[in-house]
Amino acid sequence: MARAVSTRRKLTMTVLVWLVALIIFFPILYTIITSLKTEGEAAAGFSMIPSFTFESYQAVLAQQDYFRPFFNSVVISIGSTIVALLVAVPAAWAMAFTPTPKTRDVLMWMLSTKMMPAAGVLVPMYLIFLNTGLLDTLLGLSIILTLVNLPIVVWMLYTYFKEIPVDILEAARMDGATLGKELVYVLLPMAVPGIASTLLLNVILAWNEAFWTLRLSTTNAAPLTAFIASFSSPQGQFLAKLSAASVLAILPILLLGWFSQKQLVRGLTFGAVK
Repeated sequence: MARAVSTRRKLTMTVLVWLVALIIFFPILYTIITSLKTEGEAAAGFSMIPSFTFESYQAVLAQQDYFRPFFNSVVISIGSTIVALLVAVPAAWAMAFTPTPKTRDVLMWMLSTKMMPAAGVLVPMYLIFLNTGLLDTLLGLSIILTLVNLPIVVWMLYTYFKEIPVDILEAARMDGATLGKELVYVLLPMAVPGIASTLLLNVILAWNEAFWTLRLSTTNAAPLTAFIASFSSPQGQFLAKLSAASVLAILPILLLGWFSQKQLVRGLTFGAVK
């Protein structure tokens, strides 16, 4: 029997949820508002009323080539995600369906690498990329983003695969299915929601990665994070231009997240207690 909830409690929780959502969204909203101001208005101080001018966008597009960093971001985000899935699917299958006593320890070790400060390995990674010719290349950035996000991808796929009944896979083996057919025709179709949400989340994480993309690229492979950083000048912050560049950089991924939110929620709640 469902617990009765008073109207006052419903109203309080609704207001609280909207307040938290507004606090989370406010930085993006204020960035959009600032991008619609002149440089003088942006430097004058906090104000929620823009002049609705697009001169900052015109200046940004005239000063820097937007489409090349955009193309680079698309390539490294999708490329690193595809490679991560190709590695993570077999790894997650092995951990979920043929575990060993050390499987949990391996998973925890993989996740612990995400807690290590990236700056601690910056110098060796930079030297490796420099000596192997991967510095400022799309291939190099795709490799580093794959390595950065691979632990999360493996963990998410592992949790999804654990919810799939082993009996179904055993029945497929009894019917003569090989390991490849078991993966392609039995496991993957059942885990489509989880794989899709993992793919979308990894694309978002790769798109937003700034630490490695700024330090391992200069011009040829520079993504949109470098596009934003180019408007931060030592002579002063051009806040309106910086906000316009930020909006242009985050708009594609915001639209992707908005239109795929149903799939994201469906995948992230896959296997949850109903």
